This record gives sequence, structure tokens and C-alpha cells, in this order.
Amino acid sequence: MFTHVMVGSNDIEASKAFYDALFAAIGGRPAVRDDKGRLIYMHDGAMFMVTKPIDGQPACHANGGTIGFAMASAEQADAWHAAGVAAGGTSCEDPPGVRDSAIGPLYLAYLRDPAGNKLCGLYRGG
Repeated sequence: MFTHVMVGSNDIEASKAFYDALFAAIGGRPAVRDDKGRLIYMHDGAMFMVTKPIDGQPACHANGGTIGFAMASAEQADAWHAAGVAAGGTSCEDPPGVRDSAIGPLYLAYLRDPAGNKLCGLYRGG
């Protein structure tokens, strides 16, 4: 459905430490950098990138926006969430756990990265 997701950051090194920890928690590899200094993560057929804004303006998060990452289990979502908090992220929304939804129970874990971007670890097995 999408080719990639990219978020902005004002501190690429803090973002690298944070996202390296998140991806390691779900079996991913640390970022590679392109010739523009952007961080590139490739995992399970998807690409996630972090960059300083090209227009030179400060990066900011999207109010109301959320980026969802697929988890293989509730335990993996918990490990992902814990890794994110330990690496400088902030837990947000309700604590990780099962939520009822229109499509059935979902296990959700929410974080904000060091730049304020809202992330969700989602396991559909609830």
C-alpha cells in the first residue's frame, strides 16, 4: 500500500539511537545512511526513513498522525515499547494492552519518538 514512511528529526543521532533500539526489538537491523545523511531502515518488506527537513525548517510531528508498525505478538509489542522508552521515547495513550475495535481485539503499544512523532506497535491477535 505504501513504498515508505519518512519522519523528520532535528537530532538525527538521537533518532538513530531510538529507532535502532526499536527495530532491534523486532529483529531489524540498525539504520544505514544515504549520501544525504538520512537514516534508512528496511524490515519485512517495508522501508522507514528519518531525515532533517529538506526545506531547512525545524522538524515537527503531525498532530493526529500515527505510524503503525506490525508486531508478531503481544510480547514483541511490549519489547518494542520498552526498547523505545529506554532509548529516549515517551509512552503515550493508554499503557500497552488489548483494545476492542471495530475489526476485533487489537494489542496496541503507543510511543512518541524523541522528535514527538507518534508510533504504534500493533498486534492483530489481541
